[in-house]
Amino acid sequence: MKAIIITRYGGPEVLEIQQRPDPKPTPGQVIIEVRAFGLNHAEVYFRSGAWGDVAEITGIECVGVVKADPEGRFRKGESVLAVVGGMGRNLNGSYAELVSVPTSNVAAVTSDLAWEELAAIPESYATAWTALFGILKIESGQTVVIRGATSALGQAAVNLTRHAGARVVATTRNANRAAMLERLGATDILIEATDLSRGVRERYHQGVDAVLDIVGNTTVLDSLAMLRRGGAACVVGFLGGGGPLSVEPVFQIPSGSFLSVFASALVTGSAEFPLSEIPFQDIVDRVAAGTYKAKPAGVFGFDDIQQAHRVIESGEAGGKLVVRL
Repeated sequence: MKAIIITRYGGPEVLEIQQRPDPKPTPGQVIIEVRAFGLNHAEVYFRSGAWGDVAEITGIECVGVVKADPEGRFRKGESVLAVVGGMGRNLNGSYAELVSVPTSNVAAVTSDLAWEELAAIPESYATAWTALFGILKIESGQTVVIRGATSALGQAAVNLTRHAGARVVATTRNANRAAMLERLGATDILIEATDLSRGVRERYHQGVDAVLDIVGNTTVLDSLAMLRRGGAACVVGFLGGGGPLSVEPVFQIPSGSFLSVFASALVTGSAEFPLSEIPFQDIVDRVAAGTYKAKPAGVFGFDDIQQAHRVIESGEAGGKLVVRL
């Protein structure tokens, strides 16, 4: 099979197309013929070596058709999506014509969407759904701040939150993207700042119900300051950078507020966070109907992977980038 290989750790230029042996059918694994895959910031970290030694074939999600399932849970030729389960980290990932994925991390879907459109869904919507409804327990009528809303994950979160009947306060670093967030259904759009909580409190004096923080360590304490008593924040990304976070709990975490994280790459598909909790078919159907606006922001060919990584690394993608085989 053809695969995109991390030849050494570094910039986009280290990604090369090479031949590798086809994966062999193994109990507990599903072999998928990859039709398209989404790009993620995690793969930039894998490629650069920032997260230590990883699999030579990166990629944490894909869509395609089943080639083999020794246990028979999926039939040959069935359309499926796959997300994380060690892909790209300790298992060869989805940047290839074929990928072997743990059965627990594969879900069947039926759709007339083009493969590149379907590929814009798995990781972003799985992460957003679990964080919003599995952890933050978002309900109709609540007010939710989504920090980093123009990212692929952020846009998925805006779609899901608005459809659930909650008010969305969306943040962006780029004022030129405010119109896009309005089209998605955001009620308020704020420009990102380290003290954004001040502006939120001016609008919502009692504080907001929840914050989905995709910016990460640089903003998490400010996100907590936005919350009403009993409100909760969940960190799901690190667009603003990672690294250790020093916290003085008594003075920096507001009394009565809650902080959680969802490390999707580590736990999606586990017994604690099974894929069965995520209504993928409903999500796909709503994307197809236009209820969720989830078109890919850019579609690349397999041979264009270096350019695709340059775009995602620039921070100017404006949504989900997808590679179609």
